[in-house]
Amino acid sequence: MLRIVLAEDSVLLRDGLTGLLERFGHQVVAGAGTADELTEAVAAHRPDIVVTDVRMPPGFSDEGLRAALALRERQPDLPILVLSQYVQRAYAEELLDSSDGTSVGYLLKERIGHVEEFVDAVRRVAEGATVVDPEVVRQLLRHRRDPLSRLTPREQEVLALMAEGRSNAAVGAALHVSEGTVSKHFGSILTKLDLSLTDATNRRVLAVLAYLRG
Repeated sequence: MLRIVLAEDSVLLRDGLTGLLERFGHQVVAGAGTADELTEAVAAHRPDIVVTDVRMPPGFSDEGLRAALALRERQPDLPILVLSQYVQRAYAEELLDSSDGTSVGYLLKERIGHVEEFVDAVRRVAEGATVVDPEVVRQLLRHRRDPLSRLTPREQEVLALMAEGRSNAAVGAALHVSEGTVSKHFGSILTKLDLSLTDATNRRVLAVLAYLRG
């Protein structure tokens, strides 16, 4: 039997999850409707695992996830399973990276096909496993991917010279290629960096900024 703190602002959903977990032999020692209540419940009950939504009052943005991250920082071995309708990348990455990524999970509500899958995920996270929805992984990897890695070595050379403030003609002279060739390389760079603005000057600035950040 696991002792669980369940954080979900929807009373109906919280009661439904409580009944589900208790039907499988676990005990929901506290239900929380806000991030503050979650923090207080964990301090009072010292549960085996926290199951929390991302969006909670008062802002309904990422309060639940930020509270979970703060709890994890204070108690690195506290198992936490996030159950949400969407991926909050900013804090999800930090949570999944905390404590070497053990005893943590992130599931999307609409992608859970069977209640047994959810209950099994709760058990596995409590036992130290990492359980992450494949869609969450896909979104985080896409977010983390360095866009400059998509560029060919020649395209990176072109962008590096542009970062020095050189015109297309000057870049072509430095690389011993025509200005037209430089323009083609720059067009490919814009496509790979997903810069589709119509203003050429803005696109050039954004491309250079991407290079400098990389």
